[in-house]
Amino acid sequence: MLKPGDKAPDFCLPDQNGVKHCLKDYLAKGKAVVLYFYPKDDTPGCICEGNEFTALLKSFEGKNAIILGVSADTVESHKKFEQKYDFKIILLSDESKETIKSYGAWGLKQAYGKEYAGILRTTFVIDKKGKIRLAFEQVKAEGHAQEVLGKIS
Repeated sequence: MLKPGDKAPDFCLPDQNGVKHCLKDYLAKGKAVVLYFYPKDDTPGCICEGNEFTALLKSFEGKNAIILGVSADTVESHKKFEQKYDFKIILLSDESKETIKSYGAWGLKQAYGKEYAGILRTTFVIDKKGKIRLAFEQVKAEGHAQEVLGKIS
């Protein structure tokens, strides 16, 4: 898992409209990046997180930050998810899980007494120099967007 001070791994991933988003492009614009990894489209915690980040989008923009949600779901799945809940945030598709793994957001989870590998709900705030400024592990979806917003200066 990456820690504050680490260099953020670069990525270029398609969003819900098939448009590529690269970390280096946001850094070149002087933006901070809130990169949140979530397990699966259209599941309760992920709906909650998407709604809360959407509700606070203008506040994040006021702090010169962009919000990027990442899961291993397809571009098409993201599009349906975005439309169903009227999200205003960017959802990136990482079907290969390369970016998910490079950020340490892939690991063992437990549910119903079984252990399995999956996406760990994790969030990183990347500063405009490309360094991890904040890292949130074992995120609880409810209230998380407000928590992140409150820690961005």
